[in-house]
Amino acid sequence: MILTDKEILACIERRSIVVSPFDPKCLGTNSYDVHLGKTLGLYKDEVLDAKKHNQIEYFQIPPEGYILKPNEFYLGVTEEYTETHEHVPFLEGKSSVGRLGIDIHATAGKGDVGFCNHWTLEISVKKPVRVYHNMPIGQLIYFEIKGEIQNLYSKKPSAKYNDRKTIPVESFMFKNFDL
Repeated sequence: MILTDKEILACIERRSIVVSPFDPKCLGTNSYDVHLGKTLGLYKDEVLDAKKHNQIEYFQIPPEGYILKPNEFYLGVTEEYTETHEHVPFLEGKSSVGRLGIDIHATAGKGDVGFCNHWTLEISVKKPVRVYHNMPIGQLIYFEIKGEIQNLYSKKPSAKYNDRKTIPVESFMFKNFDL
């Protein structure tokens, strides 16, 4: 089941869901709106290698905005830091963002119970579009789980994205080859 606005608020009050900064105006009927952080990243290499640590070049979105271009793959980050201790969070793009031709994730829309961090966005666009720091970019939807958790994401030794960062985080797929 998906949590309603009242249930999301109750979870925030008891800190099983954390959103920082939290703004009650961003609470929808059954979701919470998140915003685009100020930093974007582009991979330095033209060809990415799944067995290699592909490096990113970071830059700030200027006050006048930044034009995203088709055929580029951007990594962005949510302004909000989130924690989810009892639910499965899903990040989806807002419909108004999708109607501008912006996709905010390629495959990684689901978080794990115990995920505590800013969300890295996998951004691509259909047409050139200007984006701005702190614009609404997505919405978090929280699902109830059934059963006890054996391994919270934040406690798993193999979890690759536990380091708290306010910038986009590159793929750590290469770490899977070390297992």
